[in-house]
Amino acid sequence: MSDSLRDQLLGLGFKPAPKPEKPARTPQAPQRPAGGHPRPGHGGKPSSHRGAPSKGGAPHRGGHQKGAQAQKPRTREEIDLAKAYAIRAQREKEERIEAERLKQEEARLRREAKAKLAEFVKDKALNDAEADIARHFPYGGKIKRIYVNADQLKALNAGELGVVQLDGRYLLVTAAVLDEAATLFAPAVALKVDPAAPAADDPYADPKYQVPDDLVW
Repeated sequence: MSDSLRDQLLGLGFKPAPKPEKPARTPQAPQRPAGGHPRPGHGGKPSSHRGAPSKGGAPHRGGHQKGAQAQKPRTREEIDLAKAYAIRAQREKEERIEAERLKQEEARLRREAKAKLAEFVKDKALNDAEADIARHFPYGGKIKRIYVNADQLKALNAGELGVVQLDGRYLLVTAAVLDEAATLFAPAVALKVDPAAPAADDPYADPKYQVPDDLVW
C-alpha cells in the first residue's frame, strides 16, 4: 500500500492494523550430559589440561619401568641362604615341640610314680610322735632332719631303716620298703645308710653332731 492511499484511509477514520507482537524469548538452560556435568562449550568450564592425571593418580608408565628395573633378581647364594634359614627355623620349631612333649611326659610319669609310692607306703611309716633325737641328713642339696628314738637311730645307722620323702614329709620305713620305694620313684629315697661305709662319710650319724636350726631346710 502506498503512503498516499494509507494517508487517505487514515483521514477517513481507519486505524492502522496492529503489528503482531514478537514472542518473548526464554533463556535455555545449558544441556548437561547423562553424568550430570556440563559439556565443554555448553555452560561448563572446559578442562585446561585434557587427559592430565589428577593428584594421587597412577604414576606414569615410566615409574613402573624404573621400579621394575630397581628390583634385581636374587642370586643363587641368596636363595640358598633363605632356604637354609627356613630349614633351621623349622628344625628349631620341631625341637621345641619335642622338648615340651618330653617335659609333659616326664611330669605325667612323675605324678603316676608318686601316686603309686603314696599308695605303697600307706600305713608303713614308723615315725614316732614322741621321738626327740634329731637325725640329720643331706637331701636335695640341703640339710634335712627326722626325729627318731634311740632304737630307731641305731637301726637307721645300721641300714635296717631308711627315710622316704613324700609330699614334703619324711617317713621312716624299713629297708625292704625303702628298696621297693626306690623302684617306684627313686628321687623319693631321702636317706639310705650303707653300714659298711666309713663313719666319716656320714658325720650326721652321731646325734652329738649338732646342726644349727638356721642351716636346716
